[in-house]
Parts: sequence; structure tokens; C-alpha cells
Amino acid sequence: MQTEDLFQPLVPGARLAGDWYQGGIPATIVVGENTVIDSAATFKHFFSRRKPGLVIGHHVTLCRASLATETEGLIEIGDYCYLSNAALVCSERITIGSHVFIAGGVTIADSDFHPIAPAARLADTLATSPLGNHQHRPPVASRPVVIENGVWIGFNATVMKGVHVGENAVIEAGAVVISDVPAGRTVAGNPAKLVELA
Repeated sequence: MQTEDLFQPLVPGARLAGDWYQGGIPATIVVGENTVIDSAATFKHFFSRRKPGLVIGHHVTLCRASLATETEGLIEIGDYCYLSNAALVCSERITIGSHVFIAGGVTIADSDFHPIAPAARLADTLATSPLGNHQHRPPVASRPVVIENGVWIGFNATVMKGVHVGENAVIEAGAVVISDVPAGRTVAGNPAKLVELA
């Protein structure tokens, strides 16, 4: 089987021929030309009720990716991007520019999806348990993530809530990014720090 046989056009509301995953593509998305996907499983945890909940540009490839949203989440992806086995986990908003390459194992999240304070975390655990009441969840902070044009994100890196990654920046493999990355710079480590220019 050739690589191009693995991908099909991403069409709102469609089902992919021969897809192992039985779900379809959400109808509430906007997709540019020549954007392709390997499986509708990308949308297994896509719960956005926004119209659209996803805006994706031209010539984008989604390969084993996961686009997971809460009900008010919005994901925006520019043109000529490649996401390979990466997860975008969105409560509010994740914006990715054009010519962005995101490697396997990368996670980009705009929320912690649970409270940080121990007492609130315990209350959240009780509220989300099978016997709990989801209406009693404590508030959880979220802050939009912005990845500008030309960014490269290496294997198993994590970009956390509120981070702004400047144009043409590089995030090294395994980095945990908790603060902004200036344009054209490289960060590495946990927590990620600027790599000094030679």
C-alpha cells in the first residue's frame, strides 16, 4: 500500500471509505482544499458545539492525530500544516498558523482540565466520578494557545495553556513549554528554556 492510499479528503459530515473507526467527520467544521486525513478517529473526542468548532486551511495532513474539544472549544489550523500522531486538547481556543509541523506524541492543551488546588481537585474528582454530579465541578482555568507560522514542534513535546509560540520558533523533542517562545528561537527541556545561539 502506498502512503497516499492511507489518506482521504477531509469533508465535513462525511464518512471515510474503509475506515476502521465507525464515526464520521463532524459537519460543524470548515475545511480548505486538498486537506487530508487517515481516519475519522481524529474526532473521537471532538465535542464542540460551535459552528464552526474547527477551521482548517488548505493542504493540511492529519495523520493519526486527535482533535479533542470541550463543547465551547475552537481549533484553528492554517495552511500547509502536518500533524502526525499529535493531540490538540481544547477547552477554549487553540490557534495554529501555516507551515507548522507537529511531530508524534506532541500534546497542545489550553487547559489543565482539572483544578490545581488540592481541595478543589478532590471536589472535581468526586463530581466527575460515576456517582458524582458533573454540575458541581469547580471552575477550571483555560487560556488560549497560539502557535504562529513556520513553527516546528518535536517528538513528545508539550505546549501548555496560555503559551504563545512566535513565528519560525523550534520546540525541541520532549520539551514542556509553559511560557511564551520568542519568534525564531529554539527551546528545550522541562520546563523549556531558550537554547543559546552559537
